[in-house]
Amino acid sequence: MNYSEIVQAEGHLVDSQILSKVMDRVIECGAVYEIIEFRLGRTNEQYSYLQMRVTAPNQEVLDRALAELLELGCYQAELLEASRKPAPLNKVVPDDFYSTTNHRTQVRLSGTWLEVAKQRMDGVIVVSEGPDGTQAECRKLRDVKAGDMIVCGSHGIRIQPEFKERDRLGFAFMANEISSERRAETAVRKIAEMMRQIKAEGGRIIFVAGPVVVHTGGTEAFCEIIRHGYVDALLAGNAIAVHDIEHTLFGTSLGVDLEHGNPIEEGHKNHMRAINTINRHGSIRGAVEADVLKSGVMYELVKNNVPFVLAGSIRDDGPLPDTEMDLLKAQELYAQQLVGAKMVVCLSTMLHSIGVGNMTPSWVRMVCVDINPAVVTKLSDRGSAQTVGVVTDVGTFLNLLAQQLE
Repeated sequence: MNYSEIVQAEGHLVDSQILSKVMDRVIECGAVYEIIEFRLGRTNEQYSYLQMRVTAPNQEVLDRALAELLELGCYQAELLEASRKPAPLNKVVPDDFYSTTNHRTQVRLSGTWLEVAKQRMDGVIVVSEGPDGTQAECRKLRDVKAGDMIVCGSHGIRIQPEFKERDRLGFAFMANEISSERRAETAVRKIAEMMRQIKAEGGRIIFVAGPVVVHTGGTEAFCEIIRHGYVDALLAGNAIAVHDIEHTLFGTSLGVDLEHGNPIEEGHKNHMRAINTINRHGSIRGAVEADVLKSGVMYELVKNNVPFVLAGSIRDDGPLPDTEMDLLKAQELYAQQLVGAKMVVCLSTMLHSIGVGNMTPSWVRMVCVDINPAVVTKLSDRGSAQTVGVVTDVGTFLNLLAQQLE
């Protein structure tokens, strides 16, 4: 055990359970730790401080332990500069590139800590010189150009994980184990309070929604939430728009009369008829302006000038002319709408929710609503640990939320 390094960390280490995770991670990697100094924060606001020696049997184990601890907010006490290497080709980076998380990140350059911009997970850090000096930002592999300076290794990188919240609204009360046994009313009340606070501060709230919004009878409640100004953008797929428009034009969703729950004759054609109607007018907005589409979620978005992005998939019928079938472009449009978001509310659409989670920094509050607890858990497990889960029917959730926001 001759290979060692001293690391340090500061923050709400105890109540956020980071301290125990740090110790467990060292042992799991095959190393040992020795606490050199620990100072416990004495007030709600005061940070705790940890300095710890990590010792390993070889350099490989030590490097693995340091990389694991980096994600928990530990950084090496010896303040080394971040290592940078040029990208050899477009879309290609050096093998030892640093892979980003969704937490606030800083890199040490020229003796100072520099905040990394455009934070997101599963990217690389590119350092460049601009008119305002040295800059560092997250970039997806596909956007890397030959010659870009890529941060490599784990030296000179500092991460700040999100700590357990200490807010007066108690938003973090739900951030523990996900359960279907919690009262949905309590969760909705807390979420509504947070939404009101965010809007009062001028923040943006983004909704990610699937067609279940329509199937479960949540359309009118969602429309009410849009009219009250709580939706700053909708990120979705082709399906919610098609079924919302089908419901508006024909009273059905997937050919089922939503009022009585009965399939109607030739109702299976209605979603195609809905697409045909929108195609005739060139776009959803065109149908609204022609006074053909007179209600529903998409109508309210257009009438209230709320932007929406519909990302296409291989299973889409039509698709609608508004649906972006170029996946890379759809990702970029999603990312543009997420800039400056303070809260993201995901409504029963697993793949779109995970995609948005990958683009969203950990300091943005995320709420995932689904009747299936596994969907809620999966979003958190994929790296969006800030996700608060509400296990309930989406229609019920939206109706309760609309009532609370009135």
